[in-house]
Amino acid sequence: MTGLQRVISRRLVLGGIVGAVAWVALPRLGYALDLATAKANGWVGERRDGYLGVVDGAPAEARSLVDTINAERRQAYNGVASSNSVPLNQVEALAGQKLIDRAAPGTYIMDAAGRWIRK
Repeated sequence: MTGLQRVISRRLVLGGIVGAVAWVALPRLGYALDLATAKANGWVGERRDGYLGVVDGAPAEARSLVDTINAERRQAYNGVASSNSVPLNQVEALAGQKLIDRAAPGTYIMDAAGRWIRK
């Protein structure tokens, strides 16, 4: 990790990235399909860019859930990036790594080559 990455990482943690990641990772009550169920069924997974993706063969309602949660994540990431004066893509990448690290065993994550794999 370079010195700049350490500074950015520290600033993001202080700026609330941990809280943002925890908030956007929570299952959403009130949706016909919730995130925990979608992940457990292998319909959605965590991407390296901090957003959810739809795994092949997922039902149509999984796409709607992913779109909604990704919009919420984008808003949270923009707030963190803005308040810490760092590029959005750096916030997304850090959040993506944290979400992948926290993903439950057996759920889908996207590898560096863009393939869905089970953690």
